[in-house]
Amino acid sequence: MRGANQSSVSEFLLLGLSRQPQQQQALFALFLSMYLATVLGNLLILLAICMDPRLHIPMYFLLSHLSCVDICFSTTTVPKMLANHILGTQAISFSGCLTQMYFLFELADMDNFLLAVMAYDRFVAICHPLHYSTKMTHQLCALLVAGSWVIANLNALLHTLLMARLSFCADNAIPHFFCDVTPLLKLSCSDTHLNEVMILTEGSLIMISPFICILASYVHITCAVLRVSSTKGRWKAFSTCGSHLAVVSLFYGTIIAVYFNPLSSHSSEKDTAATVMYTVVTPMLNPFIYSLRNRDLKGALRKMVDRKTCS
Repeated sequence: MRGANQSSVSEFLLLGLSRQPQQQQALFALFLSMYLATVLGNLLILLAICMDPRLHIPMYFLLSHLSCVDICFSTTTVPKMLANHILGTQAISFSGCLTQMYFLFELADMDNFLLAVMAYDRFVAICHPLHYSTKMTHQLCALLVAGSWVIANLNALLHTLLMARLSFCADNAIPHFFCDVTPLLKLSCSDTHLNEVMILTEGSLIMISPFICILASYVHITCAVLRVSSTKGRWKAFSTCGSHLAVVSLFYGTIIAVYFNPLSSHSSEKDTAATVMYTVVTPMLNPFIYSLRNRDLKGALRKMVDRKTCS
């Protein structure tokens, strides 16, 4: 019976953000603009870091990986939504839905780990500047990034396999623009208790551990900066970390609101609005936040533009 139930749903319907034709047109233009801004902005950061030897240091090595992850993160959801609008369909296959969910888990975890490593990098740079080159080596950064990819892949595989074992009956309409775990659990006609427990325990550990590292890093940074006698020195230190804090607040605030509450307390409208923030808005804002608040990166971008103009 279980196999029959599961096979009865060969595809899901992504209902999107609105069913009003005029609103759909406006949302299509808005999401297309945000996606293009995300890809172009993050590509510019990647090019600037690759082309300027002065930026070949751990801080920008981590930032380049964050930009790469952000491009992939938006690409996992937005192009499918735009394609469905152009083709006049809402369908996504069962396997396509699970694949999309897998990459969403993986890339969200990578964002999470990279933000934690970047916070540690700022902690070492501000609190132990004389030991920065010996503590934050390229080998350590590469090891931390590689370890993050391994853990993110294993976590994504776990939750995808747990979802694949569930049965789905007649209702296949997802009130969302991508295959998110919460609406899928609501559609399942199987017992989803194990899935919910794993999200609230193992998933919480994956998200909260890096978050605690970020908080600890910034508590130490704040204490160190407050000991600086020069007002100009304090402002420089805080401005260096301000962009990172803005990204962290937006990313964690929306994820905690969506995933770490009981399933019964969720509403599709609030969940959709929150997921738009961390899957679309945050990857788009990251290039602007990091480049506008970073003198070295602005200089590299300006030099790259001048070089193209001269050629």
